Amino acid sequence: MTKTKFQIYDFKPFILEALDKIGFMEPTEIQQKLIPIVLKGESAIGQSQTGTGKTHSYILPILQGIVPSKKEVQAVITAPTRELASQIYEEILKMTERLKGDEEISTKLFIGGTDKQRAIEKLKVQPHIVVGTPGRIHDLVKDQALFVHKSSILVVDEADLMLDMGFIEDIDQIASRMPDKLQMLVFSATIPEKLKPFLKKYLENPKFIQIEPKQITAEKITHYLLPSRHRNKNDIVFEALSIYNPYLAIVFTNTKKMADEVADSLLSRGMKVGRIHGNLSPRERKKMMMQIKELEFQYIVATDLAARGIDIEGVSHVINYELPSDLDFYIHRVGRTARAGSSGIALTIYTPSDEDSLNRLESLGIQFVNVDIKDREIIEIGDRNRRKKRQRQADEIDMMAKSIVKKPKKVKPGYKKKMQAEVDQIKKRQRRLKKK
Repeated sequence: MTKTKFQIYDFKPFILEALDKIGFMEPTEIQQKLIPIVLKGESAIGQSQTGTGKTHSYILPILQGIVPSKKEVQAVITAPTRELASQIYEEILKMTERLKGDEEISTKLFIGGTDKQRAIEKLKVQPHIVVGTPGRIHDLVKDQALFVHKSSILVVDEADLMLDMGFIEDIDQIASRMPDKLQMLVFSATIPEKLKPFLKKYLENPKFIQIEPKQITAEKITHYLLPSRHRNKNDIVFEALSIYNPYLAIVFTNTKKMADEVADSLLSRGMKVGRIHGNLSPRERKKMMMQIKELEFQYIVATDLAARGIDIEGVSHVINYELPSDLDFYIHRVGRTARAGSSGIALTIYTPSDEDSLNRLESLGIQFVNVDIKDREIIEIGDRNRRKKRQRQADEIDMMAKSIVKKPKKVKPGYKKKMQAEVDQIKKRQRRLKKK
């Protein structure tokens, strides 16, 4: 087995072997800060960017603490979407697949859209770890099929999204049936005010771990801006995808209706397109994620459901058909590409009404390259604000020149003309200096 920096945590051999197999050589920043806290049994709130290794920061210490001989639920992990819950479950299976017999750690996945009766059948023997969506876990607890009263760990992943989707009440109900001395691990991109009463109720003096992003988006993403200029956006998307010929591209829209419209437009032009949005049935969503995993699609059209909580490997390009109203989702969207040190491209199609949003993104440190499509090529064009900048510069020079030329104490006929000539001369000189 290769020597890795995870050995400092004195993990059980099966954990180190699994980490070696999946190629994890050293802990990420959030793992370094969080693993010791979780191992000590303390509650924590973790705030970090997507792609920082957050999932393994709680999976590893949870697995370390599981006692296989106790046939009872010892940890409950909740996630807002079926896809994220499924991904967490798969990561745990990768870590525990070699364990057999008395050492075996049992993990069960419970998500909405699956057969509830079948889920109840699976619970004749209680698993060590439960992963799932809050609604389904709460249902099973209410039906007295799942017993969480001895589980001392509760993980709430993507807590701000849980709040947006109305799941905090379900989590509250689950937590209220768990021991008083509950170790709760909460992960959230942001900590909204409405989330604070829930945190205060269950977390007593939690450790707060915030990983400041070195920059707001991954270093190897190039952000492009393309003006729509009253052209049909579906035409622009088709042309851009044809030119890029991506390994895998996600086109983001703000609504399910628009996602279907864009997907149908691309399908009609011969592109094989997958789609991810809330109107898909659970079976359709599961099938779609499987097809995406097996690289059956080169193009995916999605709503922001895919920007948070769904990890799609190999995304080389992200296209924003429109900017999200909540600009945090710009960060989440483009975070689907340039993962694990790869490079990526994020192209945003914009209209004049997007100017305020673009200025806000630029104020966060995002540097856009302005491009357009010409003769079946994506070419760089000038700064979209160049006219405004020229006008602002002209206004500044004008004000400066007028402040220098003072009105004479004794006015003579034609003094205004003489003053204007002096102002014009200063302005001309300043413009020449600016060009140098």
